[in-house]
Amino acid sequence: MKDASYVLVTPVCNEEATIEITLQSVLAQTLLPREWIIVSNGSTDRTEEIVDRCAREHSFIKLLKQPVTGPRNFAAVVHADEAGYRALTTKDYGFIGLLDADVRFKPDYFATLISRFDADPQLGLAGGRVLDVIDGKTPWQRQYLKDISGAAQFFRRECFESLGGLAPIPEGGWDAITCCVARANGYHTQTFPDLIMEHLKPRNVGEGNQLRRKWQMGLRDYAIGNDPLFEILKCAFRFREQPFLIGAVARICGYAGCVLGRRPRVLSPKVVRMVRAEQRARLFPWRRSRQALASHESR
Repeated sequence: MKDASYVLVTPVCNEEATIEITLQSVLAQTLLPREWIIVSNGSTDRTEEIVDRCAREHSFIKLLKQPVTGPRNFAAVVHADEAGYRALTTKDYGFIGLLDADVRFKPDYFATLISRFDADPQLGLAGGRVLDVIDGKTPWQRQYLKDISGAAQFFRRECFESLGGLAPIPEGGWDAITCCVARANGYHTQTFPDLIMEHLKPRNVGEGNQLRRKWQMGLRDYAIGNDPLFEILKCAFRFREQPFLIGAVARICGYAGCVLGRRPRVLSPKVVRMVRAEQRARLFPWRRSRQALASHESR
């Protein structure tokens, strides 16, 4: 490995049920991080106590306590990540990971991931396949392997710095935008299906029951600028996700409600155009091939 040094940032808020598992997953790594900043965003349970106890035993772990200064939404997660990044004291590292506090993974996870970066100099952002584990079972989950879940985003340092910051989107979806911008900056992005990271609770669980969570994901899809045709087909292909069929309907209803209500977005029109151009290229790959051929013939 050329430069195997890495740092981690983890936002937490009342994660006493899972933070110990994530701590042990990191401590068991064959390649430990140089520094790990865990940012508590107003935790009121035993989360800070658990992290603080572990930090006293391992000097590379640091707890950063932050008061709640705004609504608890996905933008708050981004602000916590950025606070952790600013608090890093390690300067000479090659990689930075944004890691959730409710995940479990194997001891060779980060060493294997960094070896994949060594094999592809253009790889800027990668991660393992994040699978929800609910009551000991893993429901069927579909994923585009060029996007990396926010629970496991791991960056080459230069790629992370090229982003110019993360997108604080209240509805969520900052991780999809990060992948899109990284690709626009010339980096490869990749989820590796053989590297499994178990997510120990349902995603968006704070939004309520399953239907409510699917509806909220429709709001997220609108907030990040999803192309309408892409969204319809995406929901159609996800009808197998629980709750079957009705979950996909709830998701498209969430998206459609935002369209009809002209809900404002925090993303710039430029980023929305970038997102939609990528999605159309995925829907109509032959157009991309024709454009590339025309460009080549015109030289």
